Amino acid sequence: MIEPSSVMTIEWDVPIEMDDGIVLRADVYRPCDEGQYPVILSCGPYGKGLAFQEGYPDQWQLMVAKHPDVAAGSSNRYQNWEACDPEKWVADAYVCVRVDSRGTGRSAGYIDHFSSRETCDLYECIEWAATQPWSTGKVGLSGISYLAMNQWQVAALRPPHLVAMIPWEGAADWYRDSTHHGGLLSTFMDNWYGIQVLAVQHGLGTRGPVNANTGELVAGPETLSDEELAANRCRLGDEILAHPLDDDYHRERSTDWSRVIVPFLSAGNWGGHGLHLRGNTEAFVRAASSAKWLELHGLEHWTHYYTDYGVGLQKLFFEHYLKGVDNGWQDRPPVILNVRGVDALVQRSEAEWPLARTLWTRLYLDPERLQLIGQPLPAEAVVSYDVLDDGVTFMSSAFEQETEITGPVAARLFVSSDTVDADVFAVLRLYDPDGEEIVFAGAVDPHMPLAQGWLRASHRKLDPALSTEYRPYHTHDEPQALEPGEVYQLDVELWPTSIVVPVGYRIALTVRGMDYEYEGDEGAAHLTTFHNELRGCGPFIHDDLRDRPSHMFGGINRLHCGGPCDAYLLLPVVPNPEENGD
Repeated sequence: MIEPSSVMTIEWDVPIEMDDGIVLRADVYRPCDEGQYPVILSCGPYGKGLAFQEGYPDQWQLMVAKHPDVAAGSSNRYQNWEACDPEKWVADAYVCVRVDSRGTGRSAGYIDHFSSRETCDLYECIEWAATQPWSTGKVGLSGISYLAMNQWQVAALRPPHLVAMIPWEGAADWYRDSTHHGGLLSTFMDNWYGIQVLAVQHGLGTRGPVNANTGELVAGPETLSDEELAANRCRLGDEILAHPLDDDYHRERSTDWSRVIVPFLSAGNWGGHGLHLRGNTEAFVRAASSAKWLELHGLEHWTHYYTDYGVGLQKLFFEHYLKGVDNGWQDRPPVILNVRGVDALVQRSEAEWPLARTLWTRLYLDPERLQLIGQPLPAEAVVSYDVLDDGVTFMSSAFEQETEITGPVAARLFVSSDTVDADVFAVLRLYDPDGEEIVFAGAVDPHMPLAQGWLRASHRKLDPALSTEYRPYHTHDEPQALEPGEVYQLDVELWPTSIVVPVGYRIALTVRGMDYEYEGDEGAAHLTTFHNELRGCGPFIHDDLRDRPSHMFGGINRLHCGGPCDAYLLLPVVPNPEENGD
């Protein structure tokens, strides 16, 4: 069905046949004038016909209330969760193609997220779009989260007509970024699957939503039974639980950085701990592409993709690569940082990540005074904590001058446990002169600490080829059980952060045995599309007793500091260029 209008021509439910005969369905938004245009394509499981405003009303209302530029200049009739607004792109002479991934929305088939089959589907959609009469043959990929994650995967297959891509807040390592943090099972994917994907599974039919623009059923014309629906989808949570190590299951769903050569703009969020941020920074550092840019911002993870700021960046990038316009993009510095302050973000360009002028600064753990200090302790001291309690917090002295901390963070800890394993939750925090914790609007949670990291002690084995002091990289290929009471060195990766610490403020490292929870007066937040209340970690929590039985992960842990156990927090202190002689 074709819907012409004064704004654009829309083709609904265009069939794209895959090599195994399954037909995916796409909506195509193109200029009214006949001709050939570059294509911006996205493919995801959220139902291409489900309006953003209907499927995610909390997020939409929050976004447009605070950022009216998102809704301005568009009828917003075609807004869709985490995909671009076609009205704002077709007007600039692009074609937008929005595809329902296999087994979701109007596309038939078996749901198997991020599998090689699904990645092959995206490859075929790209090549299909490139050969249509309205296409110049140049295809770009764009989208948030899921619609960014699958960009990394398909880029490694090198589709001939994929010219450029914008993975906006996109995880890339199915194990380390998405399902297991430091070896700990995250319950997010299982909960996300049940709430956000199964609500639009193909075959839900009359039990699902209706496309307000067409009157058609978002989740396909047929209404299948619960048994038929279950037979058409993977058991995602069970599959993840069945693969506790980084094995072939996870590697199939992760990116081979050596094969990613397409130009890209990787946009990450300082508050994206628990899912996307690590993927965006790892991409910039490790991908083989010679044309790559990293942008890091704040606010909710669905917001800046739609603001004038975000759309402006995207249009400059795609104008250069999809239209061949010499607009200066190629000459701009490769890193765009929105450096975070206590109550503002300041944009700055940089030449690399991590920043070359970083002063890697060790603050040592003093367990007797519970302080972070500048020199290691001469003799060993020990502090213990109950893993079901708040843990132990080490506080720095008050900063005597404004200090920027921007980049990856790590902690070297020496731990003994009463049991054969221990889960370490490391939290970087900021406190004002009155001792109140300062938290930040995260990608999902409004009360996020500065940074978080996780490590299961039995997963302490490092990959020497990929590890650096500031970003330890664990193999997660074999568990190494603890001997109760023995001391083990644990190198914990905390995901990147940015903060300009004001004079008089303090930073702190908390080591605990369970997820961080914000203790301020504002209380928990809740969004209808997430399973749990948001208490500081968003939906990225680690509370599945099948993964963390109390007989293994309960009891008392001990931190050993000083002497042979030089436990420390490693911070990326960034001097001003003038201070560094640049």
